[in-house]
Amino acid sequence: MKVLSFLPLLLRRPCLRPAWLSSTLIRATALELVILAGHVLIYPSGLTPERRHPMPPPGTEDGPAPDPERLTRSADPAGATETADTAETADGADPTGTAGTTALPSAAGTRPPVVLLHGFIDNRSVFVLLRRSLARHGWHHLESLNYSPLTCDIRTAAELLDRHVEEICARTGHREIDIVGHSLGGLIARYYVQRLGGDRRVRTLVTLGTPHNGTAAAPLAGAHPIVRQMRGGSDLIEELRRPAPGCRTRFISFWSELDRVMLPVETACVDHPDLDAVNVRVTGIGHLALPVHPAVASAIRQALESDGASLGAGGAAPGAASVA
Repeated sequence: MKVLSFLPLLLRRPCLRPAWLSSTLIRATALELVILAGHVLIYPSGLTPERRHPMPPPGTEDGPAPDPERLTRSADPAGATETADTAETADGADPTGTAGTTALPSAAGTRPPVVLLHGFIDNRSVFVLLRRSLARHGWHHLESLNYSPLTCDIRTAAELLDRHVEEICARTGHREIDIVGHSLGGLIARYYVQRLGGDRRVRTLVTLGTPHNGTAAAPLAGAHPIVRQMRGGSDLIEELRRPAPGCRTRFISFWSELDRVMLPVETACVDHPDLDAVNVRVTGIGHLALPVHPAVASAIRQALESDGASLGAGGAAPGAASVA
């Protein structure tokens, strides 16, 4: 396990001092309230399915425009979850895949799809800014998975994610994907990777404020079964502590010292001897800001582009990074 001082986020400020820690917390809390108000406004838009756009053939994502004849051969199974609705990824055409069509050719050498997985009682709208940031910087295949707010078991949600990932791989020709999960979404993705064999499909798992070791926050919400599974010492958390030899997925975990949902805040770190994990300390923002802050988005892009070795270069020692 590594703890990384993430250079792209560093604003070259002095370390936090107790004299102005309270003002930093006040600013972070104010930002959380603004983000919450904005998210409430756009939340209904995330309840509707994303429009599905044809996937660019492998090898053309950063090059010439796709050949329409090749696009018509893209598999588009009925009921599959849609591709992200961004102007940067759209060609203006509707999907043409039907039953019996063939999957895309091998996608070796191209960027893998990125699946965005939201948190508890949320939906895909939480990633609207991150999705646009990724699309502007060359990620053409972005997908979101909405799981029901009535979901009562992380294991069941992980099985749904398994089916979703297999559908994406079959439809696009990619053998691997990346996942970005916020809060509970990161825990669902970790269970899929670590306990359901998802490491064969997931190249990199980025988690944002995920209770990897369980959280003691929101005790009044403990009546919900899935909240109880996120408690420290739950059967599910203990299951994730079991050995995971040979796990191939690379973990990048962002955690914030001002995250009031993660108690203690270090619970958002991946701490497992068998996992290839880098924990990124972020200062100056809270839980809700993690998936929307532009500096965090920049760090996520670097994490997805890096090979692990370059990401951890010089970052073995603990350090702070500020996005305030």
